[in-house]
Amino acid sequence: MQIDKLFDSFKEIKVGVIGDVMLDSYMWGHVERISPEAPVPIVSLHKKEYRIGGAGNVALNLASLGVQTSVISVVGNDDDGFMLKKMFAESNIDTNHLLMSSKRITTNKMRVISRNQQMMRLDSEITDELNSVDEQNLFNAASEFIKKEKPAVIIFEDYNKGVLKESLIASLIDLCKVEGVITAVDPKRKNFFSYRHVKIFKPNLKEVKEGLNIIEDGVSQDMLDKIHSSLQKKLDHEISFITLSEKGAYYSNGEESRIIPSHIRSIADVSGAGDTVIAVAAVVYAATKNVDLMAEVANIAGGLVCEEVGTVAINKQRLMDECRSLLIP
Repeated sequence: MQIDKLFDSFKEIKVGVIGDVMLDSYMWGHVERISPEAPVPIVSLHKKEYRIGGAGNVALNLASLGVQTSVISVVGNDDDGFMLKKMFAESNIDTNHLLMSSKRITTNKMRVISRNQQMMRLDSEITDELNSVDEQNLFNAASEFIKKEKPAVIIFEDYNKGVLKESLIASLIDLCKVEGVITAVDPKRKNFFSYRHVKIFKPNLKEVKEGLNIIEDGVSQDMLDKIHSSLQKKLDHEISFITLSEKGAYYSNGEESRIIPSHIRSIADVSGAGDTVIAVAAVVYAATKNVDLMAEVANIAGGLVCEEVGTVAINKQRLMDECRSLLIP
């Protein structure tokens, strides 16, 4: 396997990420006294930091791999929306199809932290589904991107914040099939079975058990093969790629299936690992059409980001080094 050649090919691949983008805000401070107005601590803030979150983190992972990345979504016509747009541009992520709506506010998850402990989180968001005008505008933007830019992949990244409506999902998957574009999805429970005919369906084991009402414990090849069959009956998709937490990952395309064990890691934080996995899986599959290699590399990438504190994008060089070490005999 030529790892260098594989990773070098990423720069030729175009990917669009459509879904719920959000701003992650971190406010650090210290507590010295209790408020005289109410029995709550007073936090003296000394640092603020803003990061791209939600579906935007998938785009960040793609950009970190050198992929030509575009983000397709709707945010509010507000300061947080403009900040997100600026941060995307600074990360070499195309925002020509990022729409701003006066009917929405930009999702902002604000965390107040003191002594390395999260004291409070304030969520500023609208989780209602897009209105018909915003939905049509987003479909038009996505359609223009697909027809003009000819991407290899469209990734649906669903955080149940209202951007991905069932009707929009169906229309875009149909369009991608017509245009020969690979579709991949990281689903959430609300629209779990709305992604019919998608190419790559990537839930985690907890999500898929909840979706199929499975109460069986443990992980086995037989159980996962049955899960794939159940999913196919509902979704008529091609590839199931299920992350299994510390047990690794599973894939099946109906012809071959396998559990790929995880590699020994010093786990610091699992946040954002799913975003990394779907990004890496989609681009490796686009480059090779090799399902086994897709799962192997994505499994390694998910483990690597779990060694970092907080949500971080995958480091391309480190991933290449790990692939050489673990995948080449």
